[in-house]
Amino acid sequence: MFTGLVEAKVGLLESQIEGTGKRLGFDLGHLSDTVQIGDSIALNGCCLTVVEILATTCWFELGAETLSRTSLGKLTIGSRANCERSIRVGDRMGGHFVTGHVDGLGTLKQRRDEGEWSYFTFSADKPLLRQMASKGSITIDGVSLTLVDVNDAIFSIALIPHTLKVTTLGDLRVGDQVNLETDILAKYVQRGQFPLA
Repeated sequence: MFTGLVEAKVGLLESQIEGTGKRLGFDLGHLSDTVQIGDSIALNGCCLTVVEILATTCWFELGAETLSRTSLGKLTIGSRANCERSIRVGDRMGGHFVTGHVDGLGTLKQRRDEGEWSYFTFSADKPLLRQMASKGSITIDGVSLTLVDVNDAIFSIALIPHTLKVTTLGDLRVGDQVNLETDILAKYVQRGQFPLA
């Protein structure tokens, strides 16, 4: 489980094809000091397992399903990804509950920069849009954000200068794809199941 609060932007150092999957090596820098093999790490919002550690480089294996449902397979050497280690019991909860299970892809349709702030509009598949609501939570490339407007075709967000600086969202351009995870409570409500009842 994650919070959607990005700890660092990490660089892709190596990418290897393995059958129908890929093996990616990211430089986690100082975060690698507390990482062990088998740990869960969210990269651009996708929960991956550390399979090897060499100095500060951590390796992850991505299967065909992950490559088809996320944007991780499109990363090239030097690309940066938003990184968050999984939360521990007792940690402060600053974002919202994020599972690291990407629901689908969104596409940036419009970017409007106003001073140091930015306003983004994304398109997404209708089943995902039905799980979104204005002022609700959305995870975009692993970043916990608040939805501004939602309709049957698009949704929008407003980004503060801090988020633009410390995450990869500030580098997005129109046409770029992002990983989306809708709020877990919206999924239960849509199915008519209430885990707390």
